[in-house]
Amino acid sequence: MTDLVIRPLHAGEEELYYSLPDPALVGRAAFGDPYRIADYRPEWTWVALRDGTVVARAAWWGGPDDDQPLALDHFDFTDRDAAVELLRTAPFRTEHELRVPPGWRAEPALRAAGQARINAAVAAGMSVLVERYRYRWTPECGLPDRPGRLEFRPEPDDGVILDVLRRITEGTLDAHARRTVAGSGVEAAAKEDFDLLTWLPSPRDWWLLAYTAHGDLAGLTVPARNHTDPVVALVAVLPGQRGRGYAYDLLVEATHRLVETGADRIVAATDQSNHPMAATFARAGYPVDLERVDLVWPAG
Repeated sequence: MTDLVIRPLHAGEEELYYSLPDPALVGRAAFGDPYRIADYRPEWTWVALRDGTVVARAAWWGGPDDDQPLALDHFDFTDRDAAVELLRTAPFRTEHELRVPPGWRAEPALRAAGQARINAAVAAGMSVLVERYRYRWTPECGLPDRPGRLEFRPEPDDGVILDVLRRITEGTLDAHARRTVAGSGVEAAAKEDFDLLTWLPSPRDWWLLAYTAHGDLAGLTVPARNHTDPVVALVAVLPGQRGRGYAYDLLVEATHRLVETGADRIVAATDQSNHPMAATFARAGYPVDLERVDLVWPAG
């Protein structure tokens, strides 16, 4: 076997990335979101070459102001061993979100394509953290009526928000939060959520605390925008208020707020194992448009 060359792209040679054939059965390209030169930095786009031919490639993404990538967006290959070595060699240890069509395991070609990427990432040292549903609401789905049970208020005090984020970790079904709590504690999990919310480019005053008719705090909802879409960034009910269906109220309020800002689509996600939240999205008219397999490196 010839020697393998693994390196980032140099500025001006981004076309090299496109030389690897990809049937686009899974991954972002399968959903109309292929690698675009304008969206990725060459130093965060790596290739593995044998005899000058690209046999594996990976592209990491970060926001315009980020000095390190936040996620591995694209990862595919024609040579599994090269792909494994590429992930081990590149100096980035971010999460990989593999996008797959709904029910992908029932279709042999999709199952083979998705499992091949998962297996290569696992061989490199990653592991599957959780599988998730991603939802995409559009006006054709219908705008659900506000239940009218809760009062929503912006909260400018970061300390209050952080306290809510600490409290919602109790009994959470979210795999990412559970992993952070287990490895680094409640404070780290709250800070992680807070940092993600403040990273989003949408206004801070869109964050809403929800109160019952008796004035008790019920939860937090965050309608927001990321760098491509309007999103429901967070729906969180406090432990003492769970079991009353308030997650639906929070989701509906976030939906209305985003529509009022002109949103013609809204993206959201939840763990497949979080059955109550999945049922809440279904009740609110949010269809699943894709599934995700989230892979992570060992903590630390």
